[in-house]
Amino acid sequence: MYVRRSAAVLAAAVVIGAAAPAIAADSAPSASPSPAGSPSPSAPAKPTYPAELYGTTDPTYDGVWRQSLAMLAQNTVGVKPAPKAVDWLLTQQCADGGFAPYRADAAADCDAKTLVDTNNTAAAVQALVALGGHDGAASKAVTWLKSVQNKDGGWGYMPGGASDTNSTSVVIGALAAAGEKPADVHKGGQSAYDALSKLALPCKGDDGGAFAFQPDKKGKLLANADATAAGVLGSLGKGLVVSPGKETPAADCTDGGYPSSQQAAVNGAAYLTEALAKDGHLTSALPGAEDQPDYGNTADAVVALAALSGADAAEKPLRWLEQNSAKWAKQSGPAAYAQLILAAHATGTDPRDFGGADLVKQLNATGPAPQAAAKATNEEKTKDDSPFGVWWYVGIFLVVGIGIGFLLSGRKKGPQA
Repeated sequence: MYVRRSAAVLAAAVVIGAAAPAIAADSAPSASPSPAGSPSPSAPAKPTYPAELYGTTDPTYDGVWRQSLAMLAQNTVGVKPAPKAVDWLLTQQCADGGFAPYRADAAADCDAKTLVDTNNTAAAVQALVALGGHDGAASKAVTWLKSVQNKDGGWGYMPGGASDTNSTSVVIGALAAAGEKPADVHKGGQSAYDALSKLALPCKGDDGGAFAFQPDKKGKLLANADATAAGVLGSLGKGLVVSPGKETPAADCTDGGYPSSQQAAVNGAAYLTEALAKDGHLTSALPGAEDQPDYGNTADAVVALAALSGADAAEKPLRWLEQNSAKWAKQSGPAAYAQLILAAHATGTDPRDFGGADLVKQLNATGPAPQAAAKATNEEKTKDDSPFGVWWYVGIFLVVGIGIGFLLSGRKKGPQA
């Protein structure tokens, strides 16, 4: 998914001198011995993160991203996120409209060291628009995104960074969600679609039709499945949430100079279809490690294929995910559950019975209880507050009723002559 590659970019920025948000922790040793079972006074304090945040892992690079995905996924199934979860997302926005992945001290103003980026901002826009009632924040974020568009029409992860397929595509989704026409958002006479077409590989040769993340140091385009799934959605002008497209037969990759946005999407889908044909999943190849199934990119490919050609086009990878993704999702947390829910939504599949798993329930459990669940819990608590059960009251009323009945009966008869 976009954030995995983006996190690497952001991590590199941190290494070369940008300051990441700090997690406040009291490192002073305790003046008294620690109680049994508590950490040693010399042990470093384990960082804690806001209760309003989905997931419990370090949010430095993906806090806003996973929060936005979680709420988008919930929204597709009619679940209303807890207001405090939405409020937390809003606090991550800087005054200029951009979003940082995670600001530990949201009360402090953003400054030059605040790592604001396009991916987290674009995801936040899509979530806020979907939830409704946050037009001001979404509009400011869109204005910021437009201000950091590159001259080739695309976007990089960080403002001023070279355009890449993933960032450009997720920004297209944000623009479309906010009611903008991505084709009309220009910089230097170029639109986002122009930028994407230049990142698409020609059909001739290996990996034809795929998208590259960025050109390599020599300017060569190398196929990237993650970027291709993103590029298909971006070329279609769609965001992270899609409904099944119109059922169409599989199309072949077709060249013609820089392809139109529609043809670029078709070409990318052709590449994904071929890559998925053998095993039903995409593969993650890391240097020095054996190839492993790539669950996240497979879920993204399902969304891309379904958006272009309907649910049938994504059936094989969808079934593979239903059978194999449970362990990965549990280990990976809210963003993974959200990806699977969005894949289910894109294909018209029930996410509450996804290979026997209730993805919605599992996602909800990673963050603050959504509104409906919180209301039900409060009502249940109110019912249980009394030390006596409902049937105790029923019994009392029955006894009282019987007594009143005898009393009235006696009055009716009156004294005997």
